[in-house]
Amino acid sequence: MSEPEPGESLLTWSRRREVAPDIVAQATAEFLQVPYWESLRDQTALPEYVRRFPIGFARQHAVLSVVGEEDQPILVVPGPEAAPQWDVVSRILKTPLRLTFAPRAAILTAVNQAYEQQNSRTDAVIDSISRDEARERINAIEQRDDLLSTDGQAPVIELINLVLLEAVKEGASDVHLQPGREELVVRYRIDGVLFDAHKLPKDLQEEAISRVKIMGNMNIAEKRLPQDGRSTVTVGERTIDMRIASLPGKDGERVVIRLLDKSTQLFTLEGTGMDRKVVEKFRSIIRHEHGLILLTGPTGSGKTTSLYSALQELNQRERNIVTLEDPIEYDIEGISQTQINTKKGMTFASGLRSVLRQDPDIIMVGEIRDEETAVLAIQSSLTGHLVFSTLHTNDSASAVTRLLHFGIEPYLLSSSLLGVLAQRLVRRVCDVCGEWLSPVESLERVEQLGLPPEFARLIKTREGPGCSQCRETGYRGRVAVTELLIVEQKIRKAIQARSTSSEIQDLAREGGMLLLRETGIHNVIAGVTTVEEVLRVTVAES
Repeated sequence: MSEPEPGESLLTWSRRREVAPDIVAQATAEFLQVPYWESLRDQTALPEYVRRFPIGFARQHAVLSVVGEEDQPILVVPGPEAAPQWDVVSRILKTPLRLTFAPRAAILTAVNQAYEQQNSRTDAVIDSISRDEARERINAIEQRDDLLSTDGQAPVIELINLVLLEAVKEGASDVHLQPGREELVVRYRIDGVLFDAHKLPKDLQEEAISRVKIMGNMNIAEKRLPQDGRSTVTVGERTIDMRIASLPGKDGERVVIRLLDKSTQLFTLEGTGMDRKVVEKFRSIIRHEHGLILLTGPTGSGKTTSLYSALQELNQRERNIVTLEDPIEYDIEGISQTQINTKKGMTFASGLRSVLRQDPDIIMVGEIRDEETAVLAIQSSLTGHLVFSTLHTNDSASAVTRLLHFGIEPYLLSSSLLGVLAQRLVRRVCDVCGEWLSPVESLERVEQLGLPPEFARLIKTREGPGCSQCRETGYRGRVAVTELLIVEQKIRKAIQARSTSSEIQDLAREGGMLLLRETGIHNVIAGVTTVEEVLRVTVAES
C-alpha cells in the first residue's frame, strides 16, 4: 500500500486507497490512546451544544458534544481531522472538552436524534390548528420573540415560531410560504435547494402570512403591493436576523424569509471547503499591506462567507477594519460595519470616501457596481490600504477586463490588483449514504466532463442514493469550488497591454491556476461531490 503523498491528509489518502475512514479513526484512536465508541446510543447530547451550534455545523463536521461522567463535556468526532472543530467548540462553549472518536454514521445518527425533538413538535401544532375552525385576528405581537418559548401562545403564533425554529435547526437559508389553490406550502432552502417541508390548510394562509408580516413591521392591510421587512428573533442564546419579502399573487400573498444566524457563524478559510493549496495561496495574498483583492461569482456562490473568513483572519487589535455592506449579513466583533442606504444617498462610492477619513488599514466594499466605486477602490488600494470587494463575473480573468471596461487605467489596475478568487458552491455527498460506484458506473458519469477516455477510465466516483439524514437527496452540506488568479509579473504586463480575458486566463493557467471545473473534478476524484454538481455550476472551457 502506497504512502500518503507530501501534504496529503490522512482522510484523503484513505479515500484514495479505499480504506474505510472508520478503520483509520479506530487505529488512530488506539495510537493516541483516545476512547473509541462504536455507538452513541446511550449518550446524552449536551443541551448547551444543541442550543449554541446549528445542526448544519454538527452534520457538516460530524461532531457532537455529549454529557460525560461528573457532567464533564465530551466532544465526539470521526477522527483526528476534526481537531479544528474541537478548538472551535471548546472556545464557544468556554469549557474544556475531552475527546472521543466514533464512526461518522453513528455520530450523525446521534446528531439527528439530538436535534429532532423540537422539530417533531411542528407537525403536532399543525394538526391541532387544522382542527380549530375559529381564528382570532392577530393584533399586537411583540417584534422580538424567543422561539424556544412557545407555551401558552396562540396556535398560529406557535406554528410560525416552530416553523422558523425547525428551519434554523435544519440549517435553512430561506423559508418560503407559498400559497396554492388549496393549501399553503412551507418550503425550506437547504444547501441551495428548495424542499417542501409542510402543507398547511388554506384557511390558515391569511393569518400565517399576517403573523410573519407583523414580525417584519409590515402593513398587513396592504396586499396588492410588494413589501420588505426585517425582524430579529432569538433561539435560546442565538440571534437570528430575518429579512422578509412579500409578493402578491393570484392565490394570495407569498412570503420569503431569509434567515441569517448572526451568533454562531464560525468564519475560517478552511471552513469554506476550499482546497488546501488554494487556501494557502489566498492566505498569502491577503497578508499584503495594501492592494486590491476581488471575489467573483453569481449570487449565492459563497462570496460573502469567503470575504468574512478573510476579514476574520486579519481581525487583530492593531488593525482598523471597516466594511461597507448592503446589507450587513453577519456581525463580526472588532470590525466596524456600515450599512449602505442608497435612498438616503449613502452609496458604496460616498461611503468609501467617508471611510478613507477613518484611518482604515483594511476596507471591504460589498460590491463594485459602477465606475466611481471602481476608481475609488483602486485609489484606496494604491494609497496604503488593503481593499476587498466583489464583482459579478463568470470567472476570475473576466474581473480584470470588467474593471478595464469601467475606465480604470491599465497601469493603475496592474499596480493595485493582487488577485481574484472566483467561486461556486457544490453540494457535498452525504456522509451517511454515500458510496463509491463501480468502474462502469463511474465512467458513465465522468465521460460527461469531456475528459480524455484514458484518463476518465481511472476515475472512481461517489454518490449517495439518499437517506433520511439527507432528505433523500444524497447530499448534505456544501463546499466551495474555486479558481484563484494571482497577479504576477506576466499577468501585470498582460493587463497593461489590455489583453483579453482568455489571454489572461491562459497566462494564469501557465502559472498553475486551476479553472473552476478542474477544481470541481478534483473534488469528484476525492469523493466530495458528484459529476452532476460540477456540471451544474461550471462551464466547460475549450
